Amino acid sequence: MKTMLIKGTTIALALFMNIGFANTTENISNLKKQTIKVALLLDTSNSMDGLINQAKAQLWEIVNELSYARYGMRKPGLEIALYEYGNSSVSSKEGYIRQVLQFSSDLDEISKKLFSLKTNGGNEFCGQVIQTSLDELDWGTNKNDFRLIFIAGNEPFTQGKVNYQDAITNAQEKDVVVNTIFCGSYRQGVSGMWKDGAITGGGEYMTINHNKKIVHIITPYDAEIIILNKKLNGTYIYYGNKGASKFKVQYDQDINAGTLNEVVVVKRAISKSSRLYNNSSWDLVDADKKKPIDYTKIEKKKLPKYLQNKSAKEIQKYVDKQAKKRKEIQNKIKELGKKRRKHIAENQKKNSKKNELESVLIKAIKKQAARKNYNW
Repeated sequence: MKTMLIKGTTIALALFMNIGFANTTENISNLKKQTIKVALLLDTSNSMDGLINQAKAQLWEIVNELSYARYGMRKPGLEIALYEYGNSSVSSKEGYIRQVLQFSSDLDEISKKLFSLKTNGGNEFCGQVIQTSLDELDWGTNKNDFRLIFIAGNEPFTQGKVNYQDAITNAQEKDVVVNTIFCGSYRQGVSGMWKDGAITGGGEYMTINHNKKIVHIITPYDAEIIILNKKLNGTYIYYGNKGASKFKVQYDQDINAGTLNEVVVVKRAISKSSRLYNNSSWDLVDADKKKPIDYTKIEKKKLPKYLQNKSAKEIQKYVDKQAKKRKEIQNKIKELGKKRRKHIAENQKKNSKKNELESVLIKAIKKQAARKNYNW
């Protein structure tokens, strides 16, 4: 009823101001939350270990940069989907293509899926994986959403039974920009039609050295952020059917980040303090912030053991205490994150990252986002 009243009021106001119904519908559409939707299509054939490692290591920096995005006065959401292609362990009937993850805003799950990728020899069908992602993913209908495909690989773009130009034409009909990332030399990618794919898709043609060792910039703020991250983890309170398992996934992704580099742990900690990191489906603090919880209906057997013998009031009091503590920790990490960002910007020229996955992705996203009235 409330929604109907809002729409009715908007339409009445439009009539009074002599604004057409088409424009009114557009205004109502503008009220919907905008989302940046990024589909990563990664070649996981034998030679692509370096590409996968870059994706694992640089996920959090990409997330952090996108957390600063704005659509007018609004802060858009972020959803990432993941496909692998060119992997002989996947059925040839599927074109050696597998959906690893449907569009998701669960950052821990995205990290988990990236770390699950294993390379294996196969045939790389670019046109088919683009078309498959268009058919299988929920791209939505909000015209103000920002939709992107990034396809990365190192074989000719023309392979397979699906013509890449037909697939990209279908992408344009869904308002999806197609960007291509060739893992090799610029000229080789051009001759392999990767540049043509990007031009056809309204995107950017980019090349990276996928085997390049990633240079992580250490700052004076990293050690403190790592300490705060450990304290932050202590504020999470799992609940529900998947609570304990999702809590473990969070812990595992901290460990995975650490296996790459300590700086990756820092970047992940900053992501965990951003607006894009939300675990309301399994964490009581985030859940209570999203919608007040009736603690008398909580299944105590699915809570941590230290809360199972507590009363509803005691549980609520504990959640409130952890919420306050988390906010303080996250604010400290955000402040240190800003100082870290400034420090890196001042030293960026000394540490060129122009041919790494993170750099080309962020550059392309910002350039194309401006066309859709997104800004930073």
